[in-house]
Amino acid sequence: MDPNTLNAIQGAAGAGGSIDPCVAIAHYDSPYISVYPWETGTGFGTKFANPSTLPNIVKAVAFSPDGANIAVVGAYSPYVYVYPWSSDGFGTKYSDPSTLPAGSSMSVAFSPDGANLAVGHQTAPRITVYPWSSSGFGTKYTDPSSALAGTGQGVAWSPDGADIAVAHYTSPFITVYPWSSGFGTKYADPSSLPGSYGMSVAFSPDGTDIALGHGNGTNPTCYMTSYPWSSSGFGTKYMYPSINYGYAPAGTVTGIKFSPDGNDLAASMDSTPFIRVWPWPLTGYGAPYSNPGTLPANHCLDVAFSSDGADIAVVHYNLSGHRISAYPWYSGSGYGTKYANPSSQLPGQGNGVAFFGPAS
Repeated sequence: MDPNTLNAIQGAAGAGGSIDPCVAIAHYDSPYISVYPWETGTGFGTKFANPSTLPNIVKAVAFSPDGANIAVVGAYSPYVYVYPWSSDGFGTKYSDPSTLPAGSSMSVAFSPDGANLAVGHQTAPRITVYPWSSSGFGTKYTDPSSALAGTGQGVAWSPDGADIAVAHYTSPFITVYPWSSGFGTKYADPSSLPGSYGMSVAFSPDGTDIALGHGNGTNPTCYMTSYPWSSSGFGTKYMYPSINYGYAPAGTVTGIKFSPDGNDLAASMDSTPFIRVWPWPLTGYGAPYSNPGTLPANHCLDVAFSSDGADIAVVHYNLSGHRISAYPWYSGSGYGTKYANPSSQLPGQGNGVAFFGPAS
Protein backbone atom coordinates (compact mmCIF):
# COMPACT_ATOMS: atom_id res chain seq x y z
CA MET A 1 0.00 0.00 0.00
CA ASP A 2 1.46 3.39 -0.97
CA PRO A 3 2.08 5.92 1.86
CA ASN A 4 -0.57 8.40 0.72
CA THR A 5 -3.28 5.72 0.61
CA LEU A 6 -2.27 4.54 4.07
CA ASN A 7 -2.32 8.14 5.32
CA ALA A 8 -5.77 8.70 3.85
CA ILE A 9 -7.10 5.64 5.67
CA GLN A 10 -5.44 6.66 8.93
CA GLY A 11 -6.65 10.24 8.62
CA ALA A 12 -10.21 9.18 7.93
CA ALA A 13 -10.14 6.80 10.88
CA GLY A 14 -8.86 9.58 13.13
CA ALA A 15 -11.45 12.07 11.94
CA GLY A 16 -14.28 9.62 12.45
CA GLY A 17 -13.25 8.38 15.87
CA SER A 18 -12.64 9.87 19.27
CA ILE A 19 -9.19 11.43 19.75
CA ASP A 20 -8.12 11.87 23.34
CA PRO A 21 -6.89 15.27 24.60
CA CYS A 22 -3.15 15.84 24.28
CA VAL A 23 -0.51 18.55 24.26
CA ALA A 24 2.26 18.82 21.66
CA ILE A 25 5.57 20.63 22.09
CA ALA A 26 7.92 21.68 19.30
CA HIS A 27 11.52 21.78 20.52
CA TYR A 28 15.10 22.34 19.50
CA ASP A 29 16.74 18.93 19.99
CA SER A 30 15.90 15.40 18.83
CA PRO A 31 13.23 14.04 18.56
CA TYR A 32 12.13 17.68 17.92
CA ILE A 33 8.44 17.00 18.61
CA SER A 34 6.99 15.52 21.81
CA VAL A 35 3.32 14.78 22.48
CA TYR A 36 1.79 13.85 25.84
CA PRO A 37 -1.73 12.76 26.77
CA TRP A 38 -3.42 15.56 28.71
CA GLU A 39 -6.02 15.44 31.45
CA THR A 40 -7.41 18.54 33.13
CA GLY A 41 -6.78 18.31 36.86
CA THR A 42 -3.99 15.75 36.38
CA GLY A 43 -1.79 17.15 33.63
CA PHE A 44 0.80 15.26 31.60
CA GLY A 45 0.53 11.58 30.84
CA THR A 46 3.28 9.29 29.52
CA LYS A 47 4.85 10.64 26.35
CA PHE A 48 3.76 9.08 23.07
CA ALA A 49 6.36 7.22 21.02
CA ASN A 50 8.34 9.39 18.63
CA PRO A 51 7.35 9.44 14.95
CA SER A 52 9.21 6.88 12.85
CA THR A 53 10.42 9.69 10.58
CA LEU A 54 11.77 12.50 12.73
CA PRO A 55 11.54 16.14 11.69
CA ASN A 56 14.47 18.54 12.20
CA ILE A 57 14.75 21.54 14.53
CA VAL A 58 11.04 22.29 14.99
CA LYS A 59 9.85 25.86 15.49
CA ALA A 60 6.05 25.44 15.60
CA VAL A 61 3.32 22.81 15.83
CA ALA A 62 -0.40 22.69 15.00
CA PHE A 63 -3.19 20.10 15.09
CA SER A 64 -5.80 19.99 12.36
CA PRO A 65 -9.24 21.08 13.64
CA ASP A 66 -10.45 17.45 13.81
CA GLY A 67 -7.24 16.28 15.50
CA ALA A 68 -6.58 13.73 12.76
CA ASN A 69 -3.29 15.34 11.71
CA ILE A 70 -0.36 17.11 13.34
CA ALA A 71 1.91 19.51 11.44
CA VAL A 72 5.34 20.82 12.41
CA VAL A 73 7.72 23.21 10.66
CA GLY A 74 11.47 23.31 10.97
CA ALA A 75 14.76 24.91 10.14
CA TYR A 76 15.90 22.58 7.35
CA SER A 77 14.45 21.03 4.20
CA PRO A 78 11.72 19.88 3.68
CA TYR A 79 10.71 22.54 6.29
CA VAL A 80 7.21 21.13 6.86
CA TYR A 81 6.18 17.68 8.12
CA VAL A 82 2.65 16.39 8.60
CA TYR A 83 1.69 13.11 10.30
CA PRO A 84 -1.66 11.40 10.82
CA TRP A 85 -2.58 11.61 14.50
CA SER A 86 -4.79 9.37 16.62
CA SER A 87 -5.09 8.34 20.25
CA ASP A 88 -2.39 5.77 19.40
CA GLY A 89 0.04 8.51 18.40
CA PHE A 90 1.87 9.31 15.18
CA GLY A 91 1.10 7.65 11.87
CA THR A 92 3.39 7.43 8.85
CA LYS A 93 4.52 10.85 7.64
CA TYR A 94 2.70 12.21 4.61
CA SER A 95 4.71 12.73 1.44
CA ASP A 96 6.40 16.12 1.19
CA PRO A 97 4.66 18.80 -0.86
CA SER A 98 5.82 18.93 -4.47
CA THR A 99 6.83 22.56 -3.94
CA LEU A 100 8.52 23.06 -0.57
CA PRO A 101 8.36 26.24 1.49
CA ALA A 102 11.14 28.56 0.34
CA GLY A 103 13.26 28.40 3.49
CA SER A 104 13.55 27.86 7.21
CA SER A 105 10.00 27.83 8.56
CA MET A 106 8.76 29.53 11.72
CA SER A 107 4.97 29.15 11.92
CA VAL A 108 2.18 26.81 10.83
CA ALA A 109 -1.63 26.80 10.98
CA PHE A 110 -4.50 24.77 9.54
CA SER A 111 -7.51 26.72 8.30
CA PRO A 112 -10.65 26.36 10.48
CA ASP A 113 -12.22 23.90 8.02
CA GLY A 114 -9.00 21.88 7.83
CA ALA A 115 -8.85 22.30 4.04
CA ASN A 116 -5.68 24.42 3.92
CA LEU A 117 -2.29 24.51 5.64
CA ALA A 118 -0.28 27.74 5.93
CA VAL A 119 3.46 27.96 6.61
CA GLY A 120 5.36 31.14 7.49
CA HIS A 121 9.06 31.12 6.58
CA GLN A 122 12.22 33.21 6.18
CA THR A 123 12.65 33.41 2.41
CA ALA A 124 10.33 35.16 -0.09
CA PRO A 125 7.39 34.81 -0.49
CA ARG A 126 7.58 34.19 3.34
CA ILE A 127 4.07 32.71 3.42
CA THR A 128 3.08 29.52 1.61
CA VAL A 129 -0.34 27.85 1.66
CA TYR A 130 -1.29 24.39 0.44
CA PRO A 131 -4.65 22.67 0.00
CA TRP A 132 -4.91 19.88 2.56
CA SER A 133 -6.93 16.66 2.50
CA SER A 134 -6.73 13.07 3.72
CA SER A 135 -4.43 12.47 0.74
CA GLY A 136 -1.97 15.07 2.01
CA PHE A 137 -0.64 18.19 0.33
CA GLY A 138 -2.23 19.62 -2.78
CA THR A 139 -0.55 21.95 -5.27
CA LYS A 140 0.71 25.14 -3.62
CA TYR A 141 -1.53 28.16 -4.01
CA THR A 142 -0.24 31.11 -6.00
CA ASP A 143 1.81 33.46 -3.84
CA PRO A 144 0.16 36.70 -2.73
CA SER A 145 0.59 39.56 -5.22
CA SER A 146 1.73 41.83 -2.38
CA ALA A 147 4.65 40.02 -0.78
CA LEU A 148 5.48 40.08 2.91
CA ALA A 149 8.17 42.50 4.01
CA GLY A 150 9.98 40.05 6.31
CA THR A 151 10.07 36.55 7.84
CA GLY A 152 6.64 35.08 8.52
CA GLN A 153 7.10 34.61 12.26
CA GLY A 154 3.46 33.93 13.07
CA VAL A 155 0.38 32.98 11.06
CA ALA A 156 -3.32 32.79 11.99
CA TRP A 157 -6.62 32.24 10.19
CA SER A 158 -9.74 34.17 11.10
CA PRO A 159 -12.39 31.93 12.72
CA ASP A 160 -14.49 31.91 9.54
CA GLY A 161 -11.46 31.20 7.34
CA ALA A 162 -12.09 34.36 5.30
CA ASP A 163 -8.78 36.02 6.24
CA ILE A 164 -5.20 35.01 6.92
CA ALA A 165 -2.87 37.14 9.05
CA VAL A 166 0.92 37.06 9.22
CA ALA A 167 3.21 38.59 11.84
CA HIS A 168 6.53 39.47 10.24
CA TYR A 169 9.91 41.06 10.88
CA THR A 170 9.78 44.20 8.76
CA SER A 171 7.36 47.16 8.79
CA PRO A 172 4.33 47.16 8.74
CA PHE A 173 4.98 44.09 10.98
CA ILE A 174 1.49 42.67 10.37
CA THR A 175 -0.19 41.82 7.06
CA VAL A 176 -3.67 40.40 6.50
CA TYR A 177 -5.07 39.00 3.25
CA PRO A 178 -8.62 38.01 2.36
CA TRP A 179 -8.80 34.30 1.58
CA SER A 180 -11.07 32.51 -0.87
CA SER A 181 -9.40 29.60 -2.64
CA GLY A 182 -6.27 31.72 -2.58
CA PHE A 183 -4.89 35.07 -1.53
CA GLY A 184 -6.87 38.22 -2.20
CA THR A 185 -5.59 41.79 -2.29
CA LYS A 186 -3.87 42.72 0.96
CA TYR A 187 -5.92 44.79 3.40
CA ALA A 188 -4.69 48.32 4.04
CA ASP A 189 -2.14 48.54 6.85
CA PRO A 190 -3.43 49.73 10.21
CA SER A 191 -3.30 53.51 10.60
CA SER A 192 -1.23 53.10 13.77
CA LEU A 193 1.46 50.49 13.17
CA PRO A 194 2.89 48.16 15.81
CA GLY A 195 6.12 49.41 17.36
CA SER A 196 8.50 46.73 16.09
CA TYR A 197 9.01 43.31 14.49
CA GLY A 198 6.00 41.00 14.62
CA MET A 199 6.40 37.65 16.39
CA SER A 200 2.90 36.22 16.83
CA VAL A 201 -0.66 36.95 15.81
CA ALA A 202 -4.14 35.80 16.83
CA PHE A 203 -7.78 36.50 16.00
CA SER A 204 -10.36 36.53 18.78
CA PRO A 205 -12.74 33.53 18.65
CA ASP A 206 -15.58 35.72 17.34
CA GLY A 207 -13.32 37.29 14.70
CA THR A 208 -13.94 40.87 15.86
CA ASP A 209 -10.40 41.56 17.16
CA ILE A 210 -6.84 40.83 16.13
CA ALA A 211 -3.77 40.94 18.40
CA LEU A 212 -0.07 41.07 17.57
CA GLY A 213 2.86 40.20 19.82
CA HIS A 214 6.06 41.97 18.85
CA GLY A 215 9.43 43.41 19.80
CA ASN A 216 10.15 46.71 21.45
CA GLY A 217 9.97 49.90 19.42
CA THR A 218 10.58 53.44 20.62
CA ASN A 219 7.61 53.23 22.98
CA PRO A 220 8.29 50.85 25.92
CA THR A 221 4.64 49.82 26.12
CA CYS A 222 4.49 48.51 22.56
CA TYR A 223 5.26 44.79 22.95
CA MET A 224 1.61 44.00 22.20
CA THR A 225 -0.82 45.76 19.85
CA SER A 226 -4.47 44.92 19.19
CA TYR A 227 -7.14 46.23 16.84
CA PRO A 228 -10.81 45.75 16.10
CA TRP A 229 -11.22 43.57 12.97
CA SER A 230 -13.98 43.42 10.38
CA SER A 231 -14.49 42.75 6.68
CA SER A 232 -13.23 46.31 6.16
CA GLY A 233 -9.92 45.49 7.82
CA PHE A 234 -8.23 47.10 10.80
CA GLY A 235 -10.07 49.46 13.13
CA THR A 236 -8.53 52.04 15.43
CA LYS A 237 -5.83 50.55 17.66
CA TYR A 238 -6.91 49.67 21.20
CA MET A 239 -5.03 51.36 24.02
CA TYR A 240 -2.08 49.54 25.59
CA PRO A 241 -2.02 48.19 29.11
CA SER A 242 -0.16 50.77 31.21
CA ILE A 243 3.57 50.25 31.76
CA ASN A 244 3.42 52.71 34.66
CA TYR A 245 1.35 50.25 36.68
CA GLY A 246 3.29 47.16 35.65
CA TYR A 247 0.40 46.04 33.48
CA ALA A 248 2.10 45.95 30.08
CA PRO A 249 4.08 43.00 28.71
CA ALA A 250 7.53 42.94 30.32
CA GLY A 251 9.42 42.10 27.13
CA THR A 252 9.10 40.84 23.57
CA VAL A 253 5.80 38.96 23.18
CA THR A 254 6.82 35.72 21.50
CA GLY A 255 3.37 34.09 21.54
CA ILE A 256 -0.14 35.50 21.83
CA LYS A 257 -3.46 33.64 22.16
CA PHE A 258 -7.07 34.36 23.03
CA SER A 259 -8.84 31.93 25.32
CA PRO A 260 -11.46 29.76 23.55
CA ASP A 261 -14.29 31.77 25.14
CA GLY A 262 -12.67 35.07 24.10
CA ASN A 263 -12.64 36.40 27.66
CA ASP A 264 -8.86 36.42 28.12
CA LEU A 265 -5.70 37.27 26.15
CA ALA A 266 -2.42 35.51 27.00
CA ALA A 267 1.14 36.41 26.07
CA SER A 268 4.44 34.55 26.46
CA MET A 269 7.42 36.86 26.92
CA ASP A 270 11.21 36.88 27.03
CA SER A 271 11.32 38.72 30.39
CA THR A 272 10.00 37.89 33.85
CA PRO A 273 7.26 36.95 34.73
CA PHE A 274 7.44 35.30 31.26
CA ILE A 275 3.66 34.91 30.98
CA ARG A 276 0.83 37.39 31.43
CA VAL A 277 -2.90 37.06 30.88
CA TRP A 278 -5.34 39.97 30.66
CA PRO A 279 -9.13 39.92 30.83
CA TRP A 280 -10.45 40.81 27.36
CA PRO A 281 -11.37 43.39 26.31
CA LEU A 282 -8.84 45.52 28.15
CA THR A 283 -10.47 47.97 30.55
CA GLY A 284 -9.08 50.86 32.56
CA TYR A 285 -5.30 50.59 32.60
CA GLY A 286 -5.46 46.99 31.47
CA ALA A 287 -4.59 45.19 34.72
CA PRO A 288 -3.54 41.55 34.09
CA TYR A 289 -4.35 38.62 36.30
CA SER A 290 -1.91 38.05 39.18
CA ASN A 291 1.22 36.11 38.23
CA PRO A 292 1.19 32.34 38.76
CA GLY A 293 2.47 31.17 42.14
CA THR A 294 5.30 29.31 40.38
CA LEU A 295 6.69 31.29 37.46
CA PRO A 296 8.01 29.66 34.32
CA ALA A 297 11.74 29.00 34.63
CA ASN A 298 12.93 31.45 32.00
CA HIS A 299 12.41 33.08 28.58
CA CYS A 300 9.15 31.72 27.09
CA LEU A 301 8.63 31.22 23.36
CA ASP A 302 4.95 30.28 22.97
CA VAL A 303 1.68 29.99 24.86
CA ALA A 304 -1.52 27.99 24.36
CA PHE A 305 -4.87 27.40 26.04
CA SER A 306 -6.38 23.93 26.09
CA SER A 307 -9.34 23.43 23.78
CA ASP A 308 -11.83 23.79 26.63
CA GLY A 309 -10.00 26.78 28.13
CA ALA A 310 -9.45 24.98 31.44
CA ASP A 311 -5.63 24.94 31.21
CA ILE A 312 -2.78 27.11 29.90
CA ALA A 313 0.81 26.22 29.01
CA VAL A 314 4.01 28.02 28.03
CA VAL A 315 7.26 26.61 26.63
CA HIS A 316 10.70 27.83 27.67
CA TYR A 317 14.18 28.62 26.51
CA ASN A 318 16.86 25.92 26.80
CA LEU A 319 18.30 26.31 30.26
CA SER A 320 18.63 23.34 32.57
CA GLY A 321 15.50 21.77 33.99
CA HIS A 322 11.98 21.56 32.63
CA ARG A 323 11.02 23.44 29.46
CA ILE A 324 7.24 23.56 29.72
CA SER A 325 5.02 24.98 32.46
CA ALA A 326 1.28 24.28 32.57
CA TYR A 327 -1.39 25.57 34.93
CA PRO A 328 -5.11 25.18 35.50
CA TRP A 329 -6.87 28.29 34.20
CA TYR A 330 -9.94 29.89 35.76
CA SER A 331 -11.29 32.74 33.67
CA GLY A 332 -12.18 35.57 36.01
CA SER A 333 -9.75 34.50 38.72
CA GLY A 334 -6.56 33.29 37.03
CA TYR A 335 -3.99 30.54 37.54
CA GLY A 336 -4.26 27.42 39.64
CA THR A 337 -1.30 25.54 41.09
CA LYS A 338 1.27 24.58 38.45
CA TYR A 339 0.97 21.01 37.17
CA ALA A 340 3.83 18.60 37.86
CA ASN A 341 6.43 18.55 35.10
CA PRO A 342 6.18 15.68 32.61
CA SER A 343 8.16 12.61 33.69
CA SER A 344 9.86 12.58 30.30
CA GLN A 345 11.50 15.98 29.96
CA LEU A 346 12.08 17.85 26.72
CA PRO A 347 15.67 17.51 25.45
CA GLY A 348 15.90 21.14 24.27
CA GLN A 349 14.22 24.51 24.40
CA GLY A 350 10.49 24.51 23.76
CA ASN A 351 9.69 26.53 20.65
CA GLY A 352 5.95 25.96 20.22
CA VAL A 353 2.98 24.39 22.02
CA ALA A 354 -0.49 23.27 20.95
CA PHE A 355 -3.33 21.43 22.69
CA PHE A 356 -5.92 19.20 21.12
CA GLY A 357 -8.99 18.02 22.92
CA PRO A 358 -12.75 18.04 22.55
CA ALA A 359 -14.05 21.43 23.61
CA SER A 360 -16.43 21.40 26.55
